[in-house]
Amino acid sequence: MHRSAPRLSRILACAAVPLMLVAVGCSSDSGSGSGAEGKKNAGSSSSGTGSTKPTKPAVEPAKFTDLPDACTSIAKKTIAELVPEAKKKGGTAGRSSDLSVRGSCSWNGLDDKGVKGSQYRWLDVAFTRFGSDQSLGSGAARATEDYTKQITKEKASEGAQKVAAVAAPGIGDEATAITYSLNKTDEDFENATIVARTGNVVVTLTYNGAGYAGAKTPSAADILKDAQKAAKEAVAAVGATAGSGSAEATPPAGGAKKTPSAGKTEDDAKKDDKKASSKATAKS
Repeated sequence: MHRSAPRLSRILACAAVPLMLVAVGCSSDSGSGSGAEGKKNAGSSSSGTGSTKPTKPAVEPAKFTDLPDACTSIAKKTIAELVPEAKKKGGTAGRSSDLSVRGSCSWNGLDDKGVKGSQYRWLDVAFTRFGSDQSLGSGAARATEDYTKQITKEKASEGAQKVAAVAAPGIGDEATAITYSLNKTDEDFENATIVARTGNVVVTLTYNGAGYAGAKTPSAADILKDAQKAAKEAVAAVGATAGSGSAEATPPAGGAKKTPSAGKTEDDAKKDDKKASSKATAKS
């Protein structure tokens, strides 16, 4: 009886060995994620497809990288027809800190007809170019947005009467003609504004006229016809003299597109123009 007790103890001890091995084996398997190998595995899984961020497609390069000289964008012959007796045959250039981004020119004149009165005419053409930017969009898309804004602005001109807006086919990629009558300085004016887009450039041309000292006011149809003629020439000038967008590089996301000539963005040009205008006002 006394000899059976030690034997039983040995049997129980031997039976416990497999259980301990099983426990150790389980512990070893579960710990594989906390060791060096586990860190390696965790690192490889975190660098998988789950952490990859989709990249934005590059924006389309702008078609034009420069603008024509606004004061020579309309033929001299056309200026002579639309603005007889213009004060400055070569036009008056508008203020701009970067002519590759924004430019404008205007002409005005009073054609004295003696006892038949006088005819007054005023013509203005303005160009705005938009560069392609990864964060802001393509130049064409930005120009389209501005094109819509300019139409809305012209339709809301102060004092305008009988406002009408119609498509103007055959001028650039898209164009709209806004016409209205306006009474100022006790005279009746007929006004026509053509807002056109060609590629990444918006062209805004305004033409108006009035009869003075008893002269008859020009017809709205004639003013519109002449405005469309001048607008076609201005848009054609963009394609003939402006640089091609093939050399324009798309800037990195978050970076502002700089113009090739002066390294300024559209916003920089606007800020500089405002400063120049403020200084001119202060001097006057």
